[in-house]
Formats: sequence, C-alpha cells, structure tokens
Amino acid sequence: MKKLERRAILCLILAIGLTFGLCVYCFRYVRDGGTWATFYANQHIFTNGKLNRGRIYDRNGVLLASNGKGQDGSPLYSSDEMVRRATAHAVGDINGNVSTSAESVFKDKIVGYNLLTGTYDTAGRGNSFRLSIDSRFCKAAYEALAGYNGLAGVYNYETGEIVCMVSTPTFDPAYPPDVSTVESGTFLNKFLKGRFVPGSVFKILTTTAAVETLDEDYLKKFKFHCTGTTDIYGEKIVCSRAHGDVDFKGALSQSCNGAYAVITRKIGAKKMEKYTKKCGLMTAYDMDGVTNTKGIYEFPKAPLNLAWAGIGQWKDVTNPCSFLVFLGAIANDGVSVQPRLMYTPISGGVSTNRMMSKKTAKQVRSMLRNDVTSHYGQNNFPGLKIYAKTGTAEVAGSQPNAWFAGFIKNKNCPYAFVVCLQDAGYGLRLAAPIANRMMQQIVAYEKEDHK
Repeated sequence: MKKLERRAILCLILAIGLTFGLCVYCFRYVRDGGTWATFYANQHIFTNGKLNRGRIYDRNGVLLASNGKGQDGSPLYSSDEMVRRATAHAVGDINGNVSTSAESVFKDKIVGYNLLTGTYDTAGRGNSFRLSIDSRFCKAAYEALAGYNGLAGVYNYETGEIVCMVSTPTFDPAYPPDVSTVESGTFLNKFLKGRFVPGSVFKILTTTAAVETLDEDYLKKFKFHCTGTTDIYGEKIVCSRAHGDVDFKGALSQSCNGAYAVITRKIGAKKMEKYTKKCGLMTAYDMDGVTNTKGIYEFPKAPLNLAWAGIGQWKDVTNPCSFLVFLGAIANDGVSVQPRLMYTPISGGVSTNRMMSKKTAKQVRSMLRNDVTSHYGQNNFPGLKIYAKTGTAEVAGSQPNAWFAGFIKNKNCPYAFVVCLQDAGYGLRLAAPIANRMMQQIVAYEKEDHK
C-alpha cells in the first residue's frame, strides 16, 4: 500500500512538473515565438543570411526597404540617397548594424509571423508595415543638420508618433560600410539610445519643479542680480555674461545660471529628483518593442553640486526621446502620450501619467513662449508659434553640446522637437537655426497635405 502511495505521489510530482514546464513553454512561445521563428538559420525566410521577404514603408506609404529585391538578395531601398541616409537608423541595413532599427527589431512583423502559421507564406512575400516616421521630415532634418554630428527628432504630442528621428554621422544602407572603418557613433540611433549633457534645456524641468513646489508669491516676487558669477561657499557658478536684474521669467529667457542656482537650492535635492522621475526623464519607454535609454541624474545635498545639477550640468545626461515626451506634456496641459514607432491610422494614443498640473503646464508654456519673443527673436522663426529653450552644455575636453528644444502650436502640426549637436558650440547660434529650417519644411509639407 505504501509503495502505491509513493508511486502515486511521484506520478503527481511528475505531472505537476510537466504541467509547469508546458505552461512555461506556452508562455515563452507566445512571448518569444517571433524571435525563434526569425532566427537566421531559418532558410524559409533567409537567403544567404539575408531576409528574403517583407517591405517597410513610412507613414505615407513611401517604400523605404523591400527585402530580397536587390542584388544578391539584398534589400531594395529608396532611390533617393538622402532619404536612405536620413532613415538609415529607423530602417536599418541588411547586416543588422543598427540594433534599434526596424530590420533588427521588427523581423517577425516583416516576415508576417503569427502564432498559428509561424512564418509560412504561400506567396513568399512576407508582410508590409508602416513606421510612424515621415521620410520627407527625416530628409528635411538631415539636410538641416548639414554635416553636424548630432541628432534631430520630432514627436506628435497628441498621438505619440515619432514622425522624425535622424542621427549623424549616418550611412547609406544600400552600400553598408565596413564596420572597422566607420566613424564612432555611425550605427547608434542617438535619438533613442544616446545620452547627452543637457545644459540649460534642463532648466525647463527645474522651472516645472519650481512652479509645482515653491510658493507662488515667492516666484512672483523673485528677483536676482546677476554679475556674471555667483558665490556658493567660496565656489563660483558662472554665467555666460552679467545679466543684471532678472525675475523668474527673465531667469529662464536669459538662461541665468546664478538665478537657477538659487531656485534649485530652494527646491531641494529630493524634490528635484522626484520631478525628474515624475516628468519621465528617468523613464525608458517601450515603443512597439523598441526601448529608449533613460536619462541619468544625480542631485547631491552639497549646495554647489546641487546648483549645477539644476542648471543641467553636474552629472546630468539626458535622452532626447524622453525629453520630447516631457515637452509634450507641457504642450498638452500636463499629460503626455506614450511614444510609438509603428504607424496606425487610429488617432490619439495612450496617455502617460500626469507629469504636472494643467495650471503648471500653462505657466511653463508662457515662459517658453517668452523665451522666443523676448530673447531669441520671433523673426528668426517666421510663421511658427514656437515655444522653446536653448542649451549650451559644457562637456569636458570638447566644445559644448548645442541644444534647441521645444514645440509648436499649430492645428495640423502638434509637434515637439529637439536638436542636439555634439562638440559644436552655442545652442542659440547653431541648434536654433537648424531647428527652424527643419520645422519650416515640416510645416510646409503638412500645409500641402491639408490643402
């Protein structure tokens, strides 16, 4: 009897183990089946190690890549070299050099994989799908960058679609370069995976935290006299020049480091960290299977270091994609939209958490608009109702990163934008004109489309 009981218990344990293993397998099959099926050894969808089916289009149906249609089974790309170079990091190349590209990440969608039939396709053509990017916008951004090393991105803050992302240096995917000879960063999608010292564009976050946490009367009465340097326990916070007397709005428009040193210390390290997290700058967003790199920030209690952190220096490094989502919240009354890289004809998107109150968003918008009208010059952005901030981020051993980031208010163009040039110089002198050229062309395209 006891022997039968032991055997029954053993059989029960084996049955439980088998059931558990089957459940794990089913879970992994649902989760990872697409990856298994698109392994390069699957000769059904690969020829000489190259995907032999599937087509990638931009949001308007413009062909960006058709796999297996070029010479030796290589993809056939756009006939426009500028478009190929501008969209290289979004589309990818046959060798898989860009890890975040459609050719690398969306293989299962490209070949038409599904749970029931796998990669079986009677026609052998695979699947067609659209990215959220507009190839015209990307080309305009690439041309505007004019050889600078950096990035440009544009995000629809109402739908969440990334409509433009360009990284330079880039390459021509139709003629993939030798990996050993390319310039450093050529295969990195800097918009998604880059992290850069933000400099004064980070003052937008500090401004948001100040409006939310400091007494309203304090901010209304805020005055600071800038002599060009501000002493903190014997150490110096340096400004680009002596700004004289500035109020809260003027501190942002003049980008006064001394004033923001005072404001940051008034907010405090814990609240600065809280709002940097709350506003998504430490968030890695999942965009249809592609995840961006989150920013890294440190807010020490030491007064001097905390002041520099609030100014966008110290150990701050910002991801451009996360920063655009934050800007989208300011444009969108405090709530942004989850970014995405796949096109869908359905309007709207999935909202993020509320990053700030509607009242705060309105006040920060007003201050960003004031930056343009009172300091940068609206005449430098003809026809664009632009809300923005420049940044000139000091980087050890090189020229500063030049930033220009903001958004426009336009019924047909609800777009936030960012331009960052590495080892370049001043944001207002270099990044702002590039952003203007890019956005002027994008708005012109949208105007044509809505005629």
